[in-house]
Formats: sequence, C-alpha cells, structure tokens
Amino acid sequence: MIRLSIRFAGALALAALFMPVHQAAAQQDVPAAPVAQAPSAPAPAAEPVFPKPDPANFTATAPSKDTVNAFLQASWGYDETRVWEIWAIQKTEVDGISRVVLLVGDKSGKQKIVPAQFFALPDGKHIFAGEDIMPFGANPFAEARAIALQRADGPYRGSASKDLEIVEFADFQCPHCKDAQPNMDKLAADFPKAHFVFQNFPLPMHPAAAIAAAYGICVTKQGGSNAFFTYAAAVFDGQDGLASADGATLTLNSAVTKAGLDPVAIAACAKTPASVAAVEAMGKLAQDLKISQTPTLLINGRSVLATAPYDTIKQVILFQAKLDGVAAQ
Repeated sequence: MIRLSIRFAGALALAALFMPVHQAAAQQDVPAAPVAQAPSAPAPAAEPVFPKPDPANFTATAPSKDTVNAFLQASWGYDETRVWEIWAIQKTEVDGISRVVLLVGDKSGKQKIVPAQFFALPDGKHIFAGEDIMPFGANPFAEARAIALQRADGPYRGSASKDLEIVEFADFQCPHCKDAQPNMDKLAADFPKAHFVFQNFPLPMHPAAAIAAAYGICVTKQGGSNAFFTYAAAVFDGQDGLASADGATLTLNSAVTKAGLDPVAIAACAKTPASVAAVEAMGKLAQDLKISQTPTLLINGRSVLATAPYDTIKQVILFQAKLDGVAAQ
C-alpha cells in the first residue's frame, strides 16, 4: 500500500465525486463499494476559501497542475457551483505513479469542503481512483466516444447525425431502466439534434433480460427502429410479466404484436445463434466501456446514470455538446 505524508490520508476516492447521482439509483451486476466518509467539519457560510497549498507537496513532475485542472474542468465543468483546489501532486514509491490530492467545495457554501484523491498512472492517460481505473487528460471521454461511434449499433431515434450521440445501456428486466424511460422520452423531445441509441445490456440476475434483448434485435431487423421503440415501451410497461417463464413469453409476444410484427417469427429469430451472438456483443461493448450498471447513458463518451434528475442530465448534455463544439438543440 502506498503511504504518503499528507494530512488527508483518509480522503474520499475521486470516483465517488464524479457520479451525479447515488449508486442506489441503478441496477448493478456487482455491489457498489462502500465510500469512506470525509472528516467532519462545520459547513461554511459562504463560498469556501481553500487553505493555500504547500509547495513542498508538489514533488512529482507529472501530471502538471494545468493538466489536472483541464481534466477536472472536462469532468466537473457541467456543475458551475463546484470549485476545487489542487492540494498536492506527489511522487510515490512506485516510479511514474503520482498521487493527486484535491480540496472540493461548492460556491453556495452549503456543502463542507471535502478532500479527494487519485493516482495518475505512468501512461499519462489513466488514473486510479477508489477501485477503478479511469481515463485521464484534457479530453478524458474521447476514447469511449470513439468506441461507441464504431460499435453502438442498436436501434436509434432522433437525428441520423452522430455529432451528439447518446447511448442508453439498459436491461428490460431492470426496474430502474423502466423508471428512466420518461427521462429518455423527454430527452428525445428536447434534443432533436441528438442521436439516441438503445443498447441492450442484460444483467445476469435477470433471467428474462437476454431473451427480451434478442426479441428486440429481431424486431429491429424486421421492423426497423420505430418498431423497436414501440416494442421496448410495451415490454417496460409489462415488466412485471417477465418474472416467470410463461409470463415472459406472453409479455414479449404481446409487445411484438403491438409493434406490428409476427410473434412466432420473432420468437424463432430470437433463438438463432446470430441473435444470441448479437446480444452477447452488446454486453461486451458495455464491459469494454467499463459500464457495470443500468441504466447508464453515454453522452459523447461521458457516462451518466439515466436515473439522475432530468435537469442534471440536461445540464451534462449541454455542457458536453459545448465541450465538443456540436449543436445540442
């Protein structure tokens, strides 16, 4: 374990501060790791005044303060109330790995100052925060965006242009995914210039999720994206029926009928090796993008929970579009 002489040894993991909503608002294939609590302190009455950093805490040559600030601006800039101070960039016992410590507060003064830390890795492109390896740099979402542009091939609605691409990773048997659908419908209406893609990500604890995804793939093949979204809405509406094998069959067949297609033909298609492989490929994409919970949105490569408050999601979309120099609305 790396041990350093700085008074915030019990700092919060940076990963926890990135999430715009609580972990409990999503379905996960593994339990969320517990987050350490910051040292308690009275809440400031006004915009926080950070203590001046000690130059002795800046012993590493990389990353630079400018690089860290650019990374934090790209990651946190959507929240105009958040402020931070880079408290330390230190060498560690491991050559090329630097420890970065921050103080984080908000302009309203309603939240206490909390410490956060991460470890910058030797490649200059990744950090280790909490239990996660995360992309790093002035444009930390570029790699995920490139992967999604190439491989997110699910049904879509909205603009054909992928300048602003919002990929929804969802599981038909996930209750939180059902709860997120009003948000998704509102986003589609409010952002007509966005390209909304639905990517199946069936989780292991949901026995009917994979077959529901396979049905959806076949619906898209035979009826196109419009038929798929009609099917998807019907499946989410009848989600309780997926709890049993017989109920799942009735629910999926009914959804196919509502989409204007033949349930017998779709059921046969869903059992083919090609359809099974397509579902597995969608799951592999989510894994490659380090997505482990549903419903998750990928906004030009930036991961956000789809169950976040609507205004938060909208704020992130507008900020990311501005960051990427593309039209949002």
